[in-house]
Amino acid sequence: MIKGVMFDFSGTLFRIEPTEDWLRAVLTEAGMDVPEAELLDCAARLEEAGALPGGANPRRMPPHLAALWQERDLGDAQHRAVYTALARQVELPGAERADGAGGAERADQADRADRADALYEALYDRHRTPAAWRPYPDTARTLAALRERGIPVAVVSNIGWDLRPVFRAHGFDHLVDAYVLSFEHGVQKPDPRLFQAACDALGPAPADVLMVGDDRVADAGAAALGCRVQLVEHLPVDRRPQALTEALGGLL
Repeated sequence: MIKGVMFDFSGTLFRIEPTEDWLRAVLTEAGMDVPEAELLDCAARLEEAGALPGGANPRRMPPHLAALWQERDLGDAQHRAVYTALARQVELPGAERADGAGGAERADQADRADRADALYEALYDRHRTPAAWRPYPDTARTLAALRERGIPVAVVSNIGWDLRPVFRAHGFDHLVDAYVLSFEHGVQKPDPRLFQAACDALGPAPADVLMVGDDRVADAGAAALGCRVQLVEHLPVDRRPQALTEALGGLL
């Protein structure tokens, strides 16, 4: 009998906004009016670079970022550094490079560089806002049903920042009993220690706890403790209406 449930965050309970929406939000906030075709082209290149946390992984990992990528979810600094570096592979609209040699041209080049720096940082900051995250259609009813049945819930995530404000803003925080986040514990899934910390916070023995996630390597690491594991697909929210309900089977 299942006496506790652990959920992954990104791709399981929530999904990050599409890359074009992410970029559009930042450009709009900066007061930049960019032609749609240019915006979509830039968004496609950012997605290929893997610049959106919670989005697609990089198609090609720059060798100098490989080590930092592996430890990105162990701290805020690592997380910001690797994702802003990935984004910097792509020129953003309105921040094109200049090659001037004169004084005025150099000043203009410096101004563009400052503007580009601000945009790259704003892109990273945007993904940490609750507005950038969308719950799956059955997230609310799944968490509420578990609460009604007295089954405690933990969110177990490989992440480099505090996701609690996302749950608060969407009205789900009162339905979560514990947050076990890699950057706070110094270990990342699939390390069993992260899942053990969640089981300890929930109370039941691992054999009585279900892990629901979308990564067959990271999330399936809970099986090493004897937890049951159910996987869902990391799909856009409009293409996955009831995967959580199905994953919990007869519990709901």
